[in-house]
Amino acid sequence: MTTVTEARQSTAGRSPRRILAVMRLQYVNRMNVFVVPWIVLAFVLAINVAIWLIVFSNVGEADRADAQQGMQWSGASFYVFVYMAVIAAQAIVYTFPFALGISTTRRDYYLGTALAFLGLGVLYAAAMTLLAWIEQLSHGWGLGGIMFTAVYFGGPDAPVYVRFFVFLSLFLFCLFLGSTISAIWMRWRVYGMLVFGAAVAIVVLGLIALFTFTGSWGLVGDWFATNGAVGMALWLLIPTLIAALSGYFILSRATPRG
Repeated sequence: MTTVTEARQSTAGRSPRRILAVMRLQYVNRMNVFVVPWIVLAFVLAINVAIWLIVFSNVGEADRADAQQGMQWSGASFYVFVYMAVIAAQAIVYTFPFALGISTTRRDYYLGTALAFLGLGVLYAAAMTLLAWIEQLSHGWGLGGIMFTAVYFGGPDAPVYVRFFVFLSLFLFCLFLGSTISAIWMRWRVYGMLVFGAAVAIVVLGLIALFTFTGSWGLVGDWFATNGAVGMALWLLIPTLIAALSGYFILSRATPRG
């Protein structure tokens, strides 16, 4: 009885350390996780600055406001969110077999990975909020351009805390979506990906058909407009939670294979 109790206490003591070890494991590839996204984002910003220079040098003062209004819908910065989904997918594929190989439980692995994703989400949300603040302070990088203060992120007049929350919600959604897709691959391989892709296509096509045949696209637009960036960020937490839980239960039965 004493031996069993001691073993349980030892395991309980090791669990937090293993969770933190897994969290650090997800940050090992610092170049891909912390450097490459900003290099590419800087390149995207440079391209946008060139475009703004071309646009604003060829429009008069009367048309300048219309051009800026159109830039409110810029999706240039969405690259970094897609990249986070890719990073999360790679993290599961590369570290899951290794973690199990050093006797990490699936529970500790997923908790450590989830904490790593949360840390990444907070870090990148803070950085994007800072860039949005600089963009706002510099009046669109000195050109009136819009990239980090687009309408999806609350618009140019959104408070800092609102913008941070919107960015964080988007990052967490992409991270856990990427990890869930990777978990499907680890559990069912090609067949799982085919079924998942087909299911997504059917759902999307079904929604398009539903809104089209019922003439509900106006209501859809009104729903987005009513909720705004903050409302949509709150709604996004639901699929994020579903993805996080799905990833855990799928990985709990996944077996790494060569």
